[in-house]
Amino acid sequence: MSDLRVRFAPSPTGYLHIGGARTALFNYLLARKEKGTFILRIEDTDVARSTQESTDAILQAMDWLGLSYDEGPFYQSERFDLYKQKVAQLLAEGKAYRCYCTAEELEVKREAAMKAGGKPKYDGTCRNRSDQPEGTPFVVRFKAPHEGETTFADRIKGPITFQNAELDDLIIQRTDGTPTYNFVVVVDDAEMGLTIVVRGDDHINNTPRQILMYQALGYPVPEFAHVPMILGSDKSRLSKRHGATSVMVYREMGYLPEAMVNYLVRLGWSFGDEEIFSMDDLIEKFRLENVGKAAGVFNPEKLLWLNSHYIKTGDPARLGELLVEYLEKIGVSVAGGPDVPSVVKTLQERAKTMVEMAEGAAFYYKKELEFDEKAVAKFLTADRKPVIEAVIEQLEKSESFDHDGIEKAFGAVMAQTGLKLGKIGPVVRVALVGGTVSPSIFEVLEVLGQEKSLRRLQAALNMLN
Repeated sequence: MSDLRVRFAPSPTGYLHIGGARTALFNYLLARKEKGTFILRIEDTDVARSTQESTDAILQAMDWLGLSYDEGPFYQSERFDLYKQKVAQLLAEGKAYRCYCTAEELEVKREAAMKAGGKPKYDGTCRNRSDQPEGTPFVVRFKAPHEGETTFADRIKGPITFQNAELDDLIIQRTDGTPTYNFVVVVDDAEMGLTIVVRGDDHINNTPRQILMYQALGYPVPEFAHVPMILGSDKSRLSKRHGATSVMVYREMGYLPEAMVNYLVRLGWSFGDEEIFSMDDLIEKFRLENVGKAAGVFNPEKLLWLNSHYIKTGDPARLGELLVEYLEKIGVSVAGGPDVPSVVKTLQERAKTMVEMAEGAAFYYKKELEFDEKAVAKFLTADRKPVIEAVIEQLEKSESFDHDGIEKAFGAVMAQTGLKLGKIGPVVRVALVGGTVSPSIFEVLEVLGQEKSLRRLQAALNMLN
């Protein structure tokens, strides 16, 4: 184990967003690459908006993506006593102060500052106030230095400098006594011994304020690495109008976790011209230095391409287990049906998602076929009866119901009827499947087996009669 300690710290106020999942993945890969420690912390200080349902959704998404953590999950809501101690410490040391300004007074100050062409930051009215009016609500503000500058060497962006005069006296404790985000993040990251904070670059403006709080509390300042945002195809911030933004929605849509991991890591990180990475590959090759500075653009087509690759090359037994779940969602039971991995093998080449595979596999397991009317009108006509009768006759005689045996039976049908396979196949396909789209007829027959195949062919013949 190395000394490296990183964290992923989502807020349980909704699902796990694509951007959050990528941040979690980068932290996970860095920890595994460096043999460090990956911590999960649930930032649930927003009591009004945080829910157990959202927490569960985040944990499920982490599990689905295979992002196992070494410590946690820790919950900020269980650490309020620690935060209160640290607020009291800053107050006692004169590094924070009570602010009694009302919301209305702050709004007036904000408007006046903006009219004067300044920034709408707090003007420091209570900064040096010594009285403590009893019974009057107050917030606690951090007393930020107004001179000098704060610089940090971002591991992705490079050196970044902020003038302290631009920074605000941030509220670190609300009137109800609850601590605020920027403050608790500093306390937790320091107390949990983080050596580097890897997070989205929407947090860059928080970093100088947090560095000043680390220093005020006597904590060592960790390194920082700010990952670029993910944009939609129109280069605006990724939102629902660009497609699903929840990780678990992609699971429902039939995407595989390995496809999602592979896709997310390539949104901002590269390793030469390589496109396909297993998790082991990523752990071996991941370096923060290869994370780009520019925003990544979300491309649903690329994700779909990766998903079809992983389906095509996946283990049929494992895909079969997943297929059962997706079939159940559309009301199809595999009980009494053909071997599921064998079904998967017939569909791997054509299915781009597990939902597509389930829809394509349903005919194998349905007790009664649903026939496409147009296909029936075109191929199951009275003049095709001799074709079906000949196929039944030859398949009944077939000694081995494998590819070779089935091919031999169809050769006999062609000789008997004088028709080519192109005329026989569509008739048999509609009889077996109910429509004109399926894997190859020989595959379908072999997977269905002799008994089921003959039963379906006979049912089609009875329908013609």
